[in-house]
Amino acid sequence: MQQSHEHENWSSRWLFIMAAVGSSVGLANIWRFPYTTGENGGGAFVFVYIASVFFLALPLVIGEFLIGRRGQDCPTNSLKKLVIESQASSFWVIIGYMGIFTASMILSYYSMIGGETIFYAVKNMLGTFQGVSPEEATSISNGFNNSWLSVLGAHSLFMVITIYISANGISGGLEKAVKFMMPLLFLILVGMVIYAMVAGEFTAAAAYLFTPDFSRLNAGVIVDAFGQAFFSVSVGATTLMAYGSYLKRSDSISDSAAIIVSADTIVAVLAGLAIFPIVFAYGLDAGGGPGLVFETIPLAFGNMPGGLIFGSLFFILLAFAAITSSISMLEVPVTWLTSRDNCSRKKAAIVSGLVIWVLGFLSVLSLNKLSGFHPLGFAGIEQTFFGIFDYLTSNIMLPLTGLMTALFVGWVLPEAVTREELKVLNKSHLYHGWMIMLKYGVTLVMGIVFYNLVF
Repeated sequence: MQQSHEHENWSSRWLFIMAAVGSSVGLANIWRFPYTTGENGGGAFVFVYIASVFFLALPLVIGEFLIGRRGQDCPTNSLKKLVIESQASSFWVIIGYMGIFTASMILSYYSMIGGETIFYAVKNMLGTFQGVSPEEATSISNGFNNSWLSVLGAHSLFMVITIYISANGISGGLEKAVKFMMPLLFLILVGMVIYAMVAGEFTAAAAYLFTPDFSRLNAGVIVDAFGQAFFSVSVGATTLMAYGSYLKRSDSISDSAAIIVSADTIVAVLAGLAIFPIVFAYGLDAGGGPGLVFETIPLAFGNMPGGLIFGSLFFILLAFAAITSSISMLEVPVTWLTSRDNCSRKKAAIVSGLVIWVLGFLSVLSLNKLSGFHPLGFAGIEQTFFGIFDYLTSNIMLPLTGLMTALFVGWVLPEAVTREELKVLNKSHLYHGWMIMLKYGVTLVMGIVFYNLVF
């Protein structure tokens, strides 16, 4: 198959790292991590989560980058090349198609939540949350969700931003976006933590996050920590394969992966240190679930000194995190389309974005017009389209794609290929440790997680 374009590369290793960190640092870190931590009791969950990130997710991140850099193409074509090189079954190419499906479906509802962060940033800047009561904060959230036009508008705006960035390519779009957004994201987050130290119950929050009570550990907490770790670092949707394909041969995969995973974990912990001091200072529920950010946090910022400024900064932070992740998800179908003959990047971004935008209609209507409609109700599954999409991607497709990637890299690829890509020429304890974790640790844990989530 002949490509109609020259494959691009990141202009520098640090821009690649910022882009990959942006892919990982998203709503999973700043929205999902705090409420998942709250639901699972704090310190013990954080301990298992951090261990899972470095011992289980990191080997898989290296594996995805390796496939992308070796193939120098979209995930599907990179897998085809490696299958031929390894003389393996063409079955493994299905990982690439699963990634296109998963990334597109996640983005279809992720954009709806990302659009809501922009809505809340504007609302906070206009002073809507100043002095609100708990009932008023809930009413604002419900009013937005119940208006299908408001949700559709937010979803549409977010997708337009994502498509525009993607259409401008690596140097003209992705690199420019992360060069601006990522430093600002870190700056805002650090500022939020400093503000939480002054205005909130910082000591109580730190104790909650870093004092593990292992008596609270059970199978459910452990599985949630594993799931959060894999979701957080963006493995299983082949986004890292797509980004890895733009890596230069001279760049170190393992060093880059370690930096990216470390930065991703630091952001998640900082998000907890920014949010929980405010939650505890106002006697709010740490285990407030998904509504922690969109109902509880506006209430807190609306009733504290400086809340207008810092509340707005917080939701701008959320929006930036969402956008840097969304452009990586759109990259998966975009790279696949641009590998076809006569398909420009701009056309691929618009076509992919429009398909995902239309698919997102079902999630948009799930919050209002179709909130009582359960398409799989006949099978005993009482979920809306939004709930089905979220469960299918987060609980089935991501773990399954991650498991298959670990099996492919650990058991199918020849050792000569993995050693060459990782620049390991002689025997190395680190290489053997990585291979053991990928072959046995990741596959075993991902298998258990997948089994527990499904059955």
